[in-house]
Amino acid sequence: MNDHDELALNLRRNRITRRQVLGLFGAAALSGCATSPTGGGAILVGMNEDEEKAVDKQVAPQQFSQDLGAVQDAAVNRYLTEVGQRLDANVHRPQMPYSYRVLNANYVNAYTFPGGAMGVTRGILVELDDEAELAALLGHEIGHVNARHAAQRQGQAMIAQVAMAGANIVGTAAGYGGLVDIGTKLGASVLLSSYSRDNEREADALGQEYMVRAGYPASGMIGLQQLLVDQQKSSPGMLQTMFSTHPMSSERRDTAKQLAESKYAASNGRDPGRERFMDNTAALRRIKPTIAACQNGETAMAGKQYGKAEEQFRTALKATPRDYAANLLMAKCLSEQDKDAQALEYARTAAGIYPQEAQAHKLIGVLALGRKDPGLAYEHLDRYDKLLPGNAGITFLKGVSLEGMGKRPEAAAQYMAYLRQNQRGQAAEYSASRLKSWGYLK
Repeated sequence: MNDHDELALNLRRNRITRRQVLGLFGAAALSGCATSPTGGGAILVGMNEDEEKAVDKQVAPQQFSQDLGAVQDAAVNRYLTEVGQRLDANVHRPQMPYSYRVLNANYVNAYTFPGGAMGVTRGILVELDDEAELAALLGHEIGHVNARHAAQRQGQAMIAQVAMAGANIVGTAAGYGGLVDIGTKLGASVLLSSYSRDNEREADALGQEYMVRAGYPASGMIGLQQLLVDQQKSSPGMLQTMFSTHPMSSERRDTAKQLAESKYAASNGRDPGRERFMDNTAALRRIKPTIAACQNGETAMAGKQYGKAEEQFRTALKATPRDYAANLLMAKCLSEQDKDAQALEYARTAAGIYPQEAQAHKLIGVLALGRKDPGLAYEHLDRYDKLLPGNAGITFLKGVSLEGMGKRPEAAAQYMAYLRQNQRGQAAEYSASRLKSWGYLK
């Protein structure tokens, strides 16, 4: 039996294996020369400014959803935006459409896309001590945008890969009942993790310059760098992306200190904004034990210690029963243990808590397929598609759901739509075979 026949047989049996996964799209890189906005010299870029902005619109929503969406706290998101806008007025590229949100992700991270769409995880926000450290964090990320670091690398080929990271369909040998989201945080990792040491140093320097221009003490950058050094030592698994390829070193912290004590010495008597920061982040810091338990659970999940992970997620949910991230993580953990009925309940609870966020709907969809409920699967996969359109894997699974419901013409439309996006791989072969057997293709 060849791979195509095996996939077709498995799908007819409501079964799919982990190796039967969609691949990522690729694209050709474009490159050209531009003048550095920060230094004035020539730089080699892969995107022009309009493309940088377009990337944010196309890719950032997918990655922010991978990080479980913006926290459902308008006040804390508004506060982050206010700090960001204070910095925006003092940068080299004020024309960029900067935007800011606190994400439900628990790991320690902040990242921005080429056009200035920025995410700060709740995992790092609750570790900061004052607004000056927050300004340093945002300033560093704004520095990457202003120096056009993403545009200087492989441009659109890289972006196309990131954009399709969500196209993977997932499965286990046990069948659809074990389907879970095994997608990685590829979006931010690809965009940021390959920053060179020089890129990081430049972003540090620009961030410190911007925060001082905005009225903050330069010492905030020292505090941020020390936090990241400490995090790297105590829990390196939770420090992802922002400095992951080049672990924090005393060199970078000491550079920030040297600049704070010389070039920016006059700034250090300024108010670091601790009281303002504490007031505006109080609601989030109150659930810090929940965030810590989720961090421990995710670390255990990564090590396939599912029993330990489940215990940590139960601790998180006991403290904060209506936490979207904890409910969704519990659902994924239970699914990994083939406890799909329980997993579905937690996923449905998560969707009820945060219906505007897509990941719970995706998980409900794949779990429902496992329980041979294609109607429920289609309902939630379609909701995901409306929230985050363009995911090829969701298009394919909608076709599978409609086929299971006996709605052949509707299923055929989804398979045709999938083939318009991807004509290679086992899912494409399966789609084509169904369309041929139904008379839609010759």
